[in-house]
Amino acid sequence: MKSFDYVVKNPLGIHARPAARIAQTCINFKSEVLLSVDGAEANGSNVLSILRLEAIMGSTVHIQVDGPDEEEAVAAIQAVLNEETPKGKKAEVLKVAFFGTKSYDRLFFSELAKDRGEGAYNVEIKYLKTRLTEDTAELANGYDAVCIFVNDEAPRAVVEQLHKGGVKLILLRCAGFNNVDMEAARECGITVLRVPAYSPYAVAEHAMTLITAANRRIHKAYNKVGDNNFALNGLLGVDLHNKIAGIMGTGRIGVCMARICKGYGMTVLGWDAFPNKKLEEEGLLTYVSKEELLNRADLISLHAPLIMGEGGTYHLINRETIAEMKDNVMLVNTSRGGLVDIEALIDGLKANKFHAVALDVYEGEDENVYTDHSEDMLSNDIVARLTMFPNLILTSHQAFFTREALQAIAAVTLENAKNFNEGLPYGPAEVK
Repeated sequence: MKSFDYVVKNPLGIHARPAARIAQTCINFKSEVLLSVDGAEANGSNVLSILRLEAIMGSTVHIQVDGPDEEEAVAAIQAVLNEETPKGKKAEVLKVAFFGTKSYDRLFFSELAKDRGEGAYNVEIKYLKTRLTEDTAELANGYDAVCIFVNDEAPRAVVEQLHKGGVKLILLRCAGFNNVDMEAARECGITVLRVPAYSPYAVAEHAMTLITAANRRIHKAYNKVGDNNFALNGLLGVDLHNKIAGIMGTGRIGVCMARICKGYGMTVLGWDAFPNKKLEEEGLLTYVSKEELLNRADLISLHAPLIMGEGGTYHLINRETIAEMKDNVMLVNTSRGGLVDIEALIDGLKANKFHAVALDVYEGEDENVYTDHSEDMLSNDIVARLTMFPNLILTSHQAFFTREALQAIAAVTLENAKNFNEGLPYGPAEVK
């Protein structure tokens, strides 16, 4: 166990930004981190817990680190605490129009954005319930930035309207950026920043949860028991142990999924436009061609970005690639709906090609994502057609939805806003 004391120097105390940076740093280590001030304690991985310490300037914070990587964790935490704050801003307070607001968005964003002064994020947020579309873009007039999510729309017409209204920055509170016309953004001089990684574990864990549930027909079993029916017909699954998992896209989420599959006792194959040979060297997976992966995999998990155009990943799974798969294959998509040709998938389901399909995203989902249509007339039959298959499970783009991920999304998004306002490097957050 390692421990050290830190005397708070900032006039704002340990305010939102250092609290967020400490929490995000601690999450990256296996060691347990405990902060204490005058008898009050906080979990180092929980930003709200740290803020509740109310450590003011002059307070002594005792930091205790216990675990297998404690030395590295101590060094990383000390680097955060001793960071020098750059001076010089485009605006004293960056005004942000936040589209598509849900109650859970405010949980972290409001707490982190409230401080003003040295070293703070210095962001003022206007929360809007509506999505960003061509009809609503004018709501951002007079703001420095907009903050949008996966179901917001920023084609050329919207980007040009944002530019006309004075917006200089698009903050994506997600990793994907396929909903932004990047050419238009460049022409308009609008910077686009994203959250390149928030919690790859959240997405990968959801992917395995979904495909396991679809494989063992958990959704059917739950409903049957609720009807007082304990018969096992229609619930037959397969062992994942000793099966072959094919990971299409081996970035951070794909690697997490590969490790989960390895833990199940599966052989893991990988396909990626840019293979990471270190993963082969450590024995996690073996890279193969797309065709070989499709031919051999019992479980195919999609973790690639959606890239349009020739050589891209749009409709990566289509009639031809489905035909190349094994019969009774399992497919899970927690990445982007456009990776899968939905009509080809439905035809494959009708033809009994798949043992199980698990979708957190699907083509044509935009009008449904994060909205309640329970009292509306059916206007899009994709969901109705998908959910009629007993071997398919569908969830509502929720793979990212954990407390750790929401904390990371808020912290990184506001860090991006601060970097833009103060002319600091963007790193991997920049979309070019």
